[in-house]
Amino acid sequence: MVTLLLRVLRPRRSLPLRLRLVIGVPLRAGSHGPRLLYPDHIPTTSLQKLLLAAGSAGMALYNPYRHDMVAVLGETTGYCTLKFLRDQMKKDPEGAQILQERPRISLSTLDLSKLQSLPEGSLGREYLRFLDVNRVSPDTRAPTRFVDDEELAYVIQRYREVHDMLHTLLGMPTNMLGEIVVKWFEAVQTGLPMCILGALFGPIRLRAQNLQVLFSELIPWAIQNGRRAPCVLNLYYEHRWEQSLIALREELGISPPPKHIQGLA
Repeated sequence: MVTLLLRVLRPRRSLPLRLRLVIGVPLRAGSHGPRLLYPDHIPTTSLQKLLLAAGSAGMALYNPYRHDMVAVLGETTGYCTLKFLRDQMKKDPEGAQILQERPRISLSTLDLSKLQSLPEGSLGREYLRFLDVNRVSPDTRAPTRFVDDEELAYVIQRYREVHDMLHTLLGMPTNMLGEIVVKWFEAVQTGLPMCILGALFGPIRLRAQNLQVLFSELIPWAIQNGRRAPCVLNLYYEHRWEQSLIALREELGISPPPKHIQGLA
């Protein structure tokens, strides 16, 4: 098990000391060993989750682009919130269908040629444009590992995989300012602790000019839209590729993004 933890948690650079220390804490396992609930599941004790949360939080605040650390933080701190989000999905017809069918968003499941052929302004075409312009890939989302419930593990995986869809819906770039705005929207929408931390501490790295725009315009805009929109996890985006992005924003009550956001770094 120690070898497994080391192999799975090791990012491109060495692990932070706090996360390496977690490896030395023995797992509580039954006589037949810990039960794996899904392919990438790593069973952990409450103490291990606490240490993983502390170490990943420190590293994520130090370097917000360490998506592996952000992922660990979300999984080790969001259990109760994920249960609430799962229940919200079950109450919604579209959300319940997502939970039943378990769609995934990756290069292996996306028909890129179909998205490219869609009309200008459609959700699918604009999502593909977002990926191209920002040079990002849906395959960069880490698999869930530390959530000790198979259904909740899918909920947080789905949240990760629709993150770029939220960038598209909100018209936000992937620079630091754009990521913070999306985190404010996600914090209001989901209540996940990692989103709240990212929203509160992310602005520390911004320049004074961007801070002024963030607090005077963008945060109020993100909060307003987050409160007004229904749960974005209940959207079966794969069934809405042909829908106009403008029409989808109107359906969700999301107002157009501030026009000058693209010029800010």
